[in-house]
Amino acid sequence: MRKKSFFLTLLVLISAAVMAQKENNFLPMLQERTGISSPFLYSETILTLDDQPWSVNYLSSYGERVQGQFGYDGVEQYISVKGYIANNYTLLARASFGFGNGGDEMVSAQQVEVLRDIIKKKNFIGLRLGAGLGIGLDYSNTKLLLSRIVISLKELKWSATGNMFFEKALASDRDAIDVIMSGGIHYQFSRSFLGGIEAVCEDVEGFWDEDEAEGGAKLFIGPTLNYSPVKSRLSFSLSGGPVIYATSNQNMSAAVRELPTENGLTVRAKVTYSL
Repeated sequence: MRKKSFFLTLLVLISAAVMAQKENNFLPMLQERTGISSPFLYSETILTLDDQPWSVNYLSSYGERVQGQFGYDGVEQYISVKGYIANNYTLLARASFGFGNGGDEMVSAQQVEVLRDIIKKKNFIGLRLGAGLGIGLDYSNTKLLLSRIVISLKELKWSATGNMFFEKALASDRDAIDVIMSGGIHYQFSRSFLGGIEAVCEDVEGFWDEDEAEGGAKLFIGPTLNYSPVKSRLSFSLSGGPVIYATSNQNMSAAVRELPTENGLTVRAKVTYSL
């Protein structure tokens, strides 16, 4: 019941923010952009006044030879909403979905974050620095306290970003704090195509904590390709490569993670619709 109430509150928050965005109309209609607004699959960027105001993302991942909570039987999927609100704030809201072993039970996890633009840039070119807080629920209905630091650089042809994400699960059998680091760099080859490399290290605390609750520290680095048709609100992203355990143990919590819980190959795809 608590989980349903949280999810309902999250939907109301997103709806109110979108309506407020349309009423204020402080951004022009969809503008031509030399680049894809959100090319990263494992990292976030903060928005400025000159970015596209709102986007809806559908993302799905597949993991080969996986166990545990990753997507429940190897497939993960979620829907997220990202938008610029108020003055120098970015809203991130996400709902993840998974299916039980028999396919007859669906579980969900939700989280919402609000990031502040510290530099307070008004255009999409240049350095950005942001930080924020959030709350969430994982697949086991455990409450989460979230925090994220974002640094990114956007130029006409290049874009780069780095994230430091902290998660505090309010449960006695979980880690004191979970740390996830990610980053990437992309180059725009044409109006519609952009490609680069992304990397992520989940549960960094596994390097010094042998009893890390999510099975140990995991590493991924691989290519990312993006395609955005000209004059279309849709863009498509694809990434894949091997996932390596830097450390390992037998623990397996219900935390939401973006990398498989066993060595193997992962493939991730994202569809973005700009509102």
